[in-house]
Amino acid sequence: MKPSVDPRPSRIATTVFALLNPGPYGAFVAALLADITYARSAEILWVKAAAWLICLGLVAAVIPRLINLVQIWITGPRPRPVAVTLAFWLNALAIVAAIVNAFVHSRDAYGTMPDGLWLSIATVVLMVVGQVALALHATHRTS
Repeated sequence: MKPSVDPRPSRIATTVFALLNPGPYGAFVAALLADITYARSAEILWVKAAAWLICLGLVAAVIPRLINLVQIWITGPRPRPVAVTLAFWLNALAIVAAIVNAFVHSRDAYGTMPDGLWLSIATVVLMVVGQVALALHATHRTS
């Protein structure tokens, strides 16, 4: 009979994830604020800033998402907690929305609104809901 082993995530991977995970949130929220500012002022600088911030957020999201992918689907516990799986898929959807948003922001500044604004809102909301699910899971597990 094979002994039951509870796989634990690597401490290094967990630390790297914790250090790099907030980066995309900051970039995507800043892009949303730049989109809102552009929608209110029509100053082209803001839509270009949003485009750069979205690309920066996508680049910053790669390493934490790869670490999260391995920790959840390969080395994670079985059965997977619902909140962890939900957060993974919400972040994946947010990244897909951000990729589409990057393409929308490659258009002329006038052509980015309102699609770019809605995609920025969707990206931030999906990531925030995923993070809230993880936080509720963590507080439920410790109490």
